[in-house]
Amino acid sequence: MDLESGRPRHEQISDWLREQIEQGTYEVDAKLPSEKQLGEQFDVSRVTVRRALQTLESEDYIYRRQGLGSFVKERRAAQGLVRLTDFAQDMAQAGLDASSRVEHHAPETPPPAVAVHLDTDDQTVMRLDRLRLGDERPVAFDRTWLPLFYAQLLEDHDLEEETIYQILEAEYDIPILRGHYRITAANADAAIADRLGVDDGEALLLIERLSLSEGDKRVYFQRRYYRSDRVAYELELARGTVRNEAMEHGMPLREFEPVFENGGGTRDE
Repeated sequence: MDLESGRPRHEQISDWLREQIEQGTYEVDAKLPSEKQLGEQFDVSRVTVRRALQTLESEDYIYRRQGLGSFVKERRAAQGLVRLTDFAQDMAQAGLDASSRVEHHAPETPPPAVAVHLDTDDQTVMRLDRLRLGDERPVAFDRTWLPLFYAQLLEDHDLEEETIYQILEAEYDIPILRGHYRITAANADAAIADRLGVDDGEALLLIERLSLSEGDKRVYFQRRYYRSDRVAYELELARGTVRNEAMEHGMPLREFEPVFENGGGTRDE
C-alpha cells in the first residue's frame, strides 16, 4: 500500500489494518506484523506505527501484549436500548446469527417476586427458559414468566425459531409498547453456569424486564443472564442546549446500548 499525501500517515496505516481485520485477513487472536515490519512496509518510523496501533487498540480492534506484539480482538457491535427490540433483531444488527434452545417450558406457581411484577393472583403461570446463542455461542440465558392467557397464544409455535415479540405482534396484533428494565449483577448458579459455559459463581449481567402492551397489560416478566465477557452496556449523554436545562433536569439520554462480542453475543424479548 502506498501512503497518500495530505493525510496523517498513522491514520492511513490504522485504516489499512482496520480494513484487513474486517475483511478477515487477520482473524481473532491472530498476531499482526510487528512495529518494525509495519515501519518497513510503509516506510515510516516506529512512532508513527505505534500511533496507528494505539488508535486500533482504543477502538477495540486489537489488544497488545508486552514483549509479544499486537493481536486481533473480538469485535463488539453496539445496539440501542432506546428502542424495544427482540433478541433476533439485536443479533441481526450486531452481525450475529441468532438462535435459541428451549431448556424448560412448563406451568408453575410463580415465585412471590414474579407474581408481584405480573400483578397476578393466578396460582399458575408459564415458565419458559431459553439459552440464547449468537453464531452458535452462548450469549444469554432467559427465564421468562407469562400469564396463562399470553402463554396459550404461544402454543404450536417454535420458540427456538420465533421470538415472543414476533408471535404476539404478527399473529395476534398484540404490540409490546413499553418495558421496565432493571440492570444489576448476579452470580451464576450451577444450572445457569453449565448452560452458559462459565464457572459456577461467575459474575453475570442480569437484566430484569417487565414488558407491557396496550392498557399497561403485563405480558411477561423476564430475567436475562448475560455472559459478562460477551456484552457490556454503554451510554451517551448530551448536554442541554441551555446550561440551566442540563443542571435542572440532568443530561438527556441519547443512547444506552449493549455491546456484543462479534462471534458470540439484548435487549428486549
